[in-house]
Amino acid sequence: MQGSVSPEEVLEPLVRTVRDALRLPFVVLELDGPARQVVIGTPSGAEDVRPLVFQHEELGRLRLGRRDPDEAFGAADERLIVDLSRQLGSVAHAARLTRALQESRERLVNALEDERRRLRRDLHDGLGPQLAALTLQAGALRHLIARDPDAAVRQVAELQGELRGAIADIRRLVYGLRPPTLDEFGLSGAIREHAARVAVPQGPQPALAVRVVAPDVLPPLPAAVEVAAYRIVQEALTNVVRHADARRVEVELRLDGALRLRVSDDGRGIDPEARFGVGLLSMRERARELGGSCETTSGPEGGTTVHVTLPLTGE
Repeated sequence: MQGSVSPEEVLEPLVRTVRDALRLPFVVLELDGPARQVVIGTPSGAEDVRPLVFQHEELGRLRLGRRDPDEAFGAADERLIVDLSRQLGSVAHAARLTRALQESRERLVNALEDERRRLRRDLHDGLGPQLAALTLQAGALRHLIARDPDAAVRQVAELQGELRGAIADIRRLVYGLRPPTLDEFGLSGAIREHAARVAVPQGPQPALAVRVVAPDVLPPLPAAVEVAAYRIVQEALTNVVRHADARRVEVELRLDGALRLRVSDDGRGIDPEARFGVGLLSMRERARELGGSCETTSGPEGGTTVHVTLPLTGE
């Protein structure tokens, strides 16, 4: 174990050590979620199956081939198997964490590249040509002012409309990177601003009563935590408006060693047989990216509550 570079690399030598130490025909290590198997020897004949446990969680199993089909392991063998299984459980847990970390890094890199690609496309294919066209229109307008003032006035109006469209595109790009309301009002104020917009009646539907319970002023928070909290609240309120058929919803925000959010409504609740949609999965993914958690529950008489915990890690 000391000579190995990573937990992934130590699994095979450890399984081989188990087989050699016990002089067994084969040993198979099977890990759950994501599934992996390490086989030393040729599995055949009678075997004993032992669970691999780490901190009361079963991670997989160890299949030990018997030397003789009718011969059980002796007391010394059992002590050794217990000791080795304990070590294998620790290493298997570390290997699982290592793989999960690598997968998380890959998702993060892919997400960053997708975001860069989106920004490049919006700037190059959208905003760039739009600004270039505005430059040409301004040049044509300069020559038109002396020759045909009335036509110049009409073209100025068109140019103003194009400029407003370009400004709207710039705001959209900026908002996609970080909501400006967070910088303007802070997290609590931004949530209150969004809650006020959600409470406006939509068509024939009655107004949704939204109550926000949050400190007026929060201490400085990591930027990623602020954005994640705001986006999660946005998504949770959107789900309430679209699916809950609720009359009241409460958003609670508090600091307790971590940033904790609770969004609860008095709507119809979530059907236990229903599959989670993109919105709920998005909220969970945002929380997990920061090492936090997001859980959604429904009561027996309806209503849905979203509990979110976001660790306050440093910038």
